Amino acid sequence: MKIVRVNTYTVRPRWGFVEIITDDGLTGWGEPVLEGHCEAVLACVEEMKPYLIGANPGRIEDIWTLLYRSGFYRGGGVLMSAISGIDQALWDIKGKTFGVPVYELMGGACRERMKVYSWIGGDRPSDVGKAALERKEAGFQAVKMNATEELQMIDSYDKIDAVLERASAIREQCGKYFGIAIDFHGRVHKPMAKILAKKLEEFDPMFIEEPVLCENMEYFPEIAAACNIPIATGERLFSKYDFKRLLKTGGVDIIQPDLSHAGGLTEVRKIASMAEAFDVALAPHCPLGPIALASCLNVDAVSYNAVIQEQSIGIHYNVGKSVLDYVKNQEDFQFQNGFVDLPVKPGLGVEVNKDLVLQENQNPHHWKNPVWRHADGSIAEW
Repeated sequence: MKIVRVNTYTVRPRWGFVEIITDDGLTGWGEPVLEGHCEAVLACVEEMKPYLIGANPGRIEDIWTLLYRSGFYRGGGVLMSAISGIDQALWDIKGKTFGVPVYELMGGACRERMKVYSWIGGDRPSDVGKAALERKEAGFQAVKMNATEELQMIDSYDKIDAVLERASAIREQCGKYFGIAIDFHGRVHKPMAKILAKKLEEFDPMFIEEPVLCENMEYFPEIAAACNIPIATGERLFSKYDFKRLLKTGGVDIIQPDLSHAGGLTEVRKIASMAEAFDVALAPHCPLGPIALASCLNVDAVSYNAVIQEQSIGIHYNVGKSVLDYVKNQEDFQFQNGFVDLPVKPGLGVEVNKDLVLQENQNPHHWKNPVWRHADGSIAEW
């Protein structure tokens, strides 16, 4: 079997897809995208075509290593996201070749279903108590929200109080044991992160996410010492080498590699195992589309330390199109009591609606994240 075609597509709301076709007629789908840089990632996939055409798609480890190591320059969001999507598509082909879900080729599942959470609140969170209750009534056992709006390195306590009020509203509406994840989104710097983390303790969050950016990972132990809340991070890390530094630094309880950024299934499977050796949990980052979600679920299936899965159905970013719009087998992505069953169809487990993909690609999106400024005019972290 050989690869004969590699096609890339841009689809709303902010995603990119890759389709790899073999001479046997098998097709694999991947989701290579870096939010806000979709065109750059798809251009990188195009650059990698000469390495792919004519290659045996079953040699996934060799192709991954070729794409990562042979170009001299390596790592980073664009290159690794391109490799991620290609890797997903190759695993999709591999599973279809043998007629089984991908996780069956990775040792088989160690669980039957995966716990999931739902987003609430938007970029500037509001009405979160009501939204969380709606998710609870829909069967979810946990939600995640952004913590703050703009927050300077040293800022006023009214912004801290606003976060506490939102956390309190969810706890009051949903009860003591409902899961609340609070995403600092890299908007908070160390001085305020320590304060906010400490004050959030009374609401027993499931975890706080990205209290500071991983470029400042040496401060995670300091923030961990300031509170008794699990700390999650990792969506902006791109390889096992990045996660090696994070795990050795310490202070983190949950890692969140993104299957569309951190090297696909091949690399994240290794990252997950490395985290398990540090007694650190896995909760893959996935505010993306159906191929990325299916990829996550296949890795979750074989990772003992996987605890909960992000998914983007209903997320505020999904304007115009959403996850299930691109899925023919929507029945396989239904959430029940806060869980989703593992994929059942061969490959990654998602049947892509190619007609819609082709239609969307006729008018490519150009999604960019908002640019925020503080009251003094300086750039704020989004």
